[in-house]
This record gives sequence, structure tokens and C-alpha cells, in this order.
Amino acid sequence: MRKGIFLLPSTITLGGMFAGFFSIVSVLKGNFPTASWAIIVAGLFDTMDGWVARHTNTTTRFGIELDSLSDVIAFGAAPAILLYNWALAPFGRVGWGVAFLFVACGALRLARYNIQMGSAEKKSFTGMPIPAAAAVAAAMVVFYGKMGWNAHKSAFVLIVAILVSLLMVSTLRFHSFKEINIRERRPFWILVGIVVAIAVFVTHPEATLFVFTMLYLAVGIAENAWGFLTRKKEKAEGK
Repeated sequence: MRKGIFLLPSTITLGGMFAGFFSIVSVLKGNFPTASWAIIVAGLFDTMDGWVARHTNTTTRFGIELDSLSDVIAFGAAPAILLYNWALAPFGRVGWGVAFLFVACGALRLARYNIQMGSAEKKSFTGMPIPAAAAVAAAMVVFYGKMGWNAHKSAFVLIVAILVSLLMVSTLRFHSFKEINIRERRPFWILVGIVVAIAVFVTHPEATLFVFTMLYLAVGIAENAWGFLTRKKEKAEGK
């Protein structure tokens, strides 16, 4: 600390924290769509600060701790408060219990991530990353709003909230953008696919966000289930 801190990544991290705080304020005003998009913006800041820190060689312990504190607000408290006020409040004690479960599991996920950083989590994530869990919550809100559906006491929202909370503290492996090497050459069709994805997102952002987050959730569970069955089969054949 005597040598000072790196301003660029820390400022980006604070930008994500502000987006999370703005989301909470928006929820208190009853503006759930704005609160949801603020969480998505916080996710962009979170991706950006890590990328900047790694590529400018400015990763520090201070930055890691600040990033975790920012994540608790933007991806723990903000989506939990959003889900509670939007859909879980009618469930009473169960509703606020599930909302707290989301925050608590997110905090535990971050604590474990900080310990495992540089070892078990070099490429993929152990447990669902908290920004992805927050994105699932935000995607449900904007998609329900777009479709005109009523989330009042929605069992689907309750189940998804419990599921992503438990997945955050699980030992299941989830894909990370760190697996992508942007310096390697890729087939031309991948670039075409990116352009198509951008076009679809621009025309139908709510549906695209919902489908993408649900696919990430479903694929993560399916891959881990397939891996478990494969290992079990190999172990049985080995005997």
C-alpha cells in the first residue's frame, strides 16, 4: 500500500460497484427493468477490470479484495434484493430466506474463489460464477417484463433462485472466458456467428439474454452430469 495502487483497474471495479448500487436504488423505486440492466452493466465492468489488470500486469491483492467487495454488492445483494421485491416477497419467510441464500452463497463463492485463484480456477470455474448467477436473475426479470408475464409468487423464479444459489457453492465445473485464447486463429464461421449473435441481441435483447443465461446454466449442469456418468462407467469397467 505504501507504493500506491493502480488506478485504472480499481476505477473500473468501482464502476461495477456503482452499477450494483444503482440497481438497488432502482429496485427501491420499483424500476425492475432498469435494475436488471444495471446488473448486466456491472457484469461488463467486472469482465473489463479483470482483463485490464491481467493484460497491463497490474493485478494486486488490493485489486482482488476490492473486486470481491464490489461483486458482493453488484452480484450478491443487488440481484437478491431485485428477486425479493420482484417475485419472492409474496412467499413470506421463504422468500426472504431464499434471497438471503443467494447473497450468502455468493459471498461464500467469492471467498472460495480468492483462495483457489491461480490454482484450481486457472481456466474453468469451480461452481457457478456469481456474475453468471446474477445475470440469470436479471435475465428473468427483463424477459418476464418483455413477455408481459406476472412473476407474483412465481414457483419457477423461486426454484431457479435456489438452484443458482446452490450451484455457486457446488464443485461443478463451469466454463470461463479465460479458456478462450484471442491470439489463436479461428474458423471464419465463428466470426459470422458472432455477427449473427450481435444482430439478434440488438433486435431482441431481453429474449437473447434470457436464452443465453439459461443455456449457460443448462449446459453447465449437463456437462457435469455427463462427466459424472462417464467417470462412473469407466470406474465400473476398470473393476
